[in-house]
Amino acid sequence: MLPYKSLIQLKRDSSIALHIQICNNFITLITNGTLQPAGILPSSRVLADLISVNRNTVKLAYEELISQGWAESIIRKGIFVFPNLPVLSEIESRPATGGSEPNESFLWTNHFKDTRRSESYQKSILTLDDGFPDVRLTPVDQLMREYRSISKRFYGKNFLKYGDSKGSEHLRTALARYLGNTRGLVVSPENILITKGSQMGIYLSAQLLLQSSDHIAVGVSNYPSADEIFKYTGAKLIRIPIDDSGMDIDYLEQMLEQKTIKAVYIIPHHHFPTTVTMSMERRLKLLKLAREYRFAIIEDDYDFDFHYNNKPYVPLASIDHNHNVIYIGSITKTFAPALRIGFMIGPSAFVEAASSLRQLIDRQGDSLLEEAFACLFENGEMERHFRKSLKIYEQRRNLLCEILQSNFSDVIAFKVPEGGFAVWSVYDDKINLAQVSENAAKHGLHISDGSFYKNELFSPNALRMGFASLNESEIQQALEVLRRNL
Repeated sequence: MLPYKSLIQLKRDSSIALHIQICNNFITLITNGTLQPAGILPSSRVLADLISVNRNTVKLAYEELISQGWAESIIRKGIFVFPNLPVLSEIESRPATGGSEPNESFLWTNHFKDTRRSESYQKSILTLDDGFPDVRLTPVDQLMREYRSISKRFYGKNFLKYGDSKGSEHLRTALARYLGNTRGLVVSPENILITKGSQMGIYLSAQLLLQSSDHIAVGVSNYPSADEIFKYTGAKLIRIPIDDSGMDIDYLEQMLEQKTIKAVYIIPHHHFPTTVTMSMERRLKLLKLAREYRFAIIEDDYDFDFHYNNKPYVPLASIDHNHNVIYIGSITKTFAPALRIGFMIGPSAFVEAASSLRQLIDRQGDSLLEEAFACLFENGEMERHFRKSLKIYEQRRNLLCEILQSNFSDVIAFKVPEGGFAVWSVYDDKINLAQVSENAAKHGLHISDGSFYKNELFSPNALRMGFASLNESEIQQALEVLRRNL
């Protein structure tokens, strides 16, 4: 007889009933080949003694096995593994290697071996992040109030059913009104797709625009996750220089004369990672080239609402009269990053196709959450939050830049950003950012090592230093730790 006393492991404090645990143990023994078809099981009395449970518990377990088709009872003979089950050889456990290796149980293709996993910022540790909002300022109570209020109303239960894959019509209508008032963007709800953040909008756009070996123009410095999305389609990246006025459109024009470019990805406000803003002259020329060469512009405008020095330029989408621009934005990147709500705007047929593709990945978003956000837009809470946060973030930007200027001018070069949540900081070449990051972590400060921003043409000794998520005391504390570890 098998050593059931060691093979059957029970957790007495588990919420799972003991007879179900016993049943599941036997199923494991059958499926891993330890117990073979037609093999006899110990009597209920013997097994009860071996594993120290009540005999009736074992009887219930056997009844469950029989009802599920794993065993059968033969009168005056006992309980047997069901004889018609396929014969399985006993298997040895082995670790999964996470790729298509020779000892894998099945073949698959790993396109993501070299992809850097995103960091978690949910642990309470002093952090100079990439440039994120301060969630402590988020009016989450008002959001949850709307969420609960909607769910309690008689019509609110409908939002628990499947809905439109484009997202809440209420939110799309509220967004259309908000974008018209703040950005001069005239758009109807039918041109809007609600996404799980701007990242989904970039992915959907890339899948519809690009095929293998197509060309897409991106900045020499660029948002690395967007680069990865475009590479995943099989497209080839054409790197366009970025200077203090944004993407060099004259250089882009030269590339257009040499190659067929399907799309241009651009972050005209607060370019990632360098934070520069694209000039109006270049914006207009880019739109002119898009009309002439018939390419799409993917405009990633993730933090338009946070511009400090002056009124921000209107988005390309607002002055695009030829409908070449796919406009991507984020609500929650400037509200609370974990609440995944963004939007994509484009020609209605393009948005319909993106909605169909989205259905294959993620049937729809959180309808109740989208309705709650719609209410915040309608009652003005979102605008109040943005106005309040804008003043606070500007003060934090100014403080961080003042300290950098007074205490770090010998090792860090930077320009005060016009907007956004971070300062692009270029370090002296003699400073090893990987070592600085490691040393700072030992003293309670998390700071990037700068590797995330690098690509085949862009390798600065620099990093983004986020100021928005820290209050003034925390900024001072973080920079003190940083100074000690340079």
